[in-house]
Amino acid sequence: MATRKSRPKNNAVRRKRSLSAAAKESAARSGDDRQSAAAGDDIDIIALDLDQAPLSDAMAAYFRKCDEKLGFVPNVLKAYAFDMAKLEAFAAMYNDLMLAPSRLSKLEREMIAVAVSSENRCYYCLTAHGAAVRQLSGDPVLGELMVMNYRAARLSKRQRAMLDFAVKLTAEPWAVEEEDRERLRKAGFSARDIWDIAAVTGFFNMSNRVASAADMRPNTVYHKQAR
Repeated sequence: MATRKSRPKNNAVRRKRSLSAAAKESAARSGDDRQSAAAGDDIDIIALDLDQAPLSDAMAAYFRKCDEKLGFVPNVLKAYAFDMAKLEAFAAMYNDLMLAPSRLSKLEREMIAVAVSSENRCYYCLTAHGAAVRQLSGDPVLGELMVMNYRAARLSKRQRAMLDFAVKLTAEPWAVEEEDRERLRKAGFSARDIWDIAAVTGFFNMSNRVASAADMRPNTVYHKQAR
């Protein structure tokens, strides 16, 4: 089994995963296990020496909102916090693709995230979005199947066509052709739906590669969610 290489000592010192002020205050006020977990794994989000910049007012408010709703700030946001322009762009794109109105349900979008991340073997996204599939579906087994092999899951024809397209677009984007789009149409997807499937797929391919390049580590709280 491959072992994880130890990081330079200066990185461990410089790259402490500091909680936002709001998260620290919230953790101090609450004995909730989620807060303890969020505070307890607060070391080495990524393997790169990138110091957190001062949060803009908008991002400080966003971190507080995450802490209030989730009980922690996702490490991916902290990882991007060395540059406010990049953090704000990442958050805006994520929120638009994953939370804005779409004929794709939130669960279906999370399923795409996990199927793509499984193809790319992205530890961060498999952990975080596998937890999201478990929560949204209320089915822990489905979350595990998405992580391991979505083809083993008992999916609807619509979901299977969607994930087959997303995985092909991930693994062989040059091979996608009209026949693939037609399968989606026959499964009931509109032109806008196909665009949304492609956009979510593209976003997570980008996110997977950045996370893998930086050795991004998920919050430990994700491992216990919706089990």
